[in-house]
Amino acid sequence: MVCGGFTCSKNALCSLNVVYMLVGLLLIGVAAWGKGFGLVSSIHIIGGVIAVGVFLLLIAIVGLIGAIHHHQVMLFFYMVILFIVFLFQFGVSCSCLAMNRGQQEALLSSTWNVLDNKTKTGLEVQLDCCGLLNMTISHAQFEQEFQYCPASCKKGPNCSTCGEMMLYHATEALKILGGVGLFFSFTEILGVWLAVRYRNQKDPRANPSAFL
Repeated sequence: MVCGGFTCSKNALCSLNVVYMLVGLLLIGVAAWGKGFGLVSSIHIIGGVIAVGVFLLLIAIVGLIGAIHHHQVMLFFYMVILFIVFLFQFGVSCSCLAMNRGQQEALLSSTWNVLDNKTKTGLEVQLDCCGLLNMTISHAQFEQEFQYCPASCKKGPNCSTCGEMMLYHATEALKILGGVGLFFSFTEILGVWLAVRYRNQKDPRANPSAFL
């Protein structure tokens, strides 16, 4: 049986979905581990990571069942959803790779504003910093944030803002994030191609006169 045959396409699609299932379980496990050890205090961040993991796990299960049973409807919905995910992830990955410092500051500022106080104080203690970027807010607001900052660095003369510390590694982090996202987006388009190819193949063990 050549690699382009029915069995090879089935095995390749099953293997790809098993990898997606492992990645989904890994995301759920990492989120639970981070919450259990207190590394991430925000329930919104934990819920978002778990939601992504569950979504990926469900899509992988649909693709795996469709591949095993050669189910036309399940394979159709699988490849449509996976193609939509590919478009979204490809766009986000390219945006991460193309983002400059000004855009990073604007994104960081908007994200900081929607965080709850518990998450902000947790970041300040963990990174030993106070506030975000004093250039993005008024002087009075920055003084208020600095006053209630729980970090130990505010007792000293040189206490960095959290934004400066985050932006210090932001470019490298965005390149890694964009590169990893771009890599996985191409695995998703591979899954779409395998699903389309597999749907149009006939099972050699089935009735040759059956319509598929």
